[in-house]
Amino acid sequence: MSSHRSPLDDGDLLAEIFLRLPPQPSSLPRASAVCKRWRLLVSDPRFLRRFRLHHRRNPPLLGRFVEKFSTLTFLPTMEAPNRVSPGRLSLQFDHGHFFEPLGCRHGLALISDQTRQQFLVWEPVTGDRHQLAVPPGFDPRTIPMVNGAVLRVAGDDHFQVVIVVISNYNTQHGQRVLACVYSSETGLWGDLISTPIPLEPNSVVSAIRDPAVLVGDSLYWQLIGFSTSILEFDFEKQSLAVIQVPVDESEYENNFKVIRADGGGLGFMFVSNFTAQLWERNIDCDGVASWVLGRTIELDKLLSLDSEVEDDILILGFAEENNMVFLWTESGSFMVQLQSLQFKKLSGFNTTKHYFTYESVYTAADIGGEHDGAELLHNA
Repeated sequence: MSSHRSPLDDGDLLAEIFLRLPPQPSSLPRASAVCKRWRLLVSDPRFLRRFRLHHRRNPPLLGRFVEKFSTLTFLPTMEAPNRVSPGRLSLQFDHGHFFEPLGCRHGLALISDQTRQQFLVWEPVTGDRHQLAVPPGFDPRTIPMVNGAVLRVAGDDHFQVVIVVISNYNTQHGQRVLACVYSSETGLWGDLISTPIPLEPNSVVSAIRDPAVLVGDSLYWQLIGFSTSILEFDFEKQSLAVIQVPVDESEYENNFKVIRADGGGLGFMFVSNFTAQLWERNIDCDGVASWVLGRTIELDKLLSLDSEVEDDILILGFAEENNMVFLWTESGSFMVQLQSLQFKKLSGFNTTKHYFTYESVYTAADIGGEHDGAELLHNA
């Protein structure tokens, strides 16, 4: 008699099935609990790498980072069984060490290490760290005034870092923005890229604010000064540009946030008098760009706020892959999904500091060990 093998006896086929499990942190620990064979498969480093790559463009929002007492503190947003322990993903610096988080993307965090005059690329899930020297042509003293972003190429573990800085800060000779790109594949910084900042007389840009938002092949930051504008870095063209916006919120910089628009292009969110305006940048067939006001959201009604008692609403952060915005009110902090308008009030640590959202695939590589895998299974 011929023996018949189950499809699940095929290790390659089983790996393809597991590869398509949801990217939530509890998925692989649950599979590992079935039997020893499954546990060995989903804990194999080669499989874990494939799993992260497969879900890199649709990661869950694990939480957000805030600066707190020489620590980059991780605050989870997910509920059990997917809630990741806060201590697992926090980063401790020496007392008195000066650092500035610049943003997170594709499972990596970029930090300006002002004490050591360098940049740190950190992968919170694995603990891997890469120290990058200041790009040639950048004055190390300007590191506190820089911004930047980190990203990975699709299907690759190599990363790129873009650093941007304002040149001729607060002078009468005009201002420029400089940019430089680092590739982990070559281990080198590229050439300096520069563009002038169009300004009104006697005005000045004082900062490149907030984590960048990746839209298509371009990164976008908010420029802070006497008027509001958006800085664009185009990867394909290796160029910088400054985009003007149709609202002026220079006195209320926490009421403005660059976002991905509903149509997938560049957008921004502007909050005034408890109403959020969602704007989108359109480009017509002749290549002419314009801003269009899309939806408006009455946040006081959505979040059941008393506008007679509450102060204004502040925007603390934006999670680009999950289209989630973080808001601060006198009643507490909220996270709001901009398409569905589903929201959640965040418990615990409440702050008016900026949030650095962390969207990543958390595989709990030590599944079944004494820490994350067992903890997630216990909470299931």
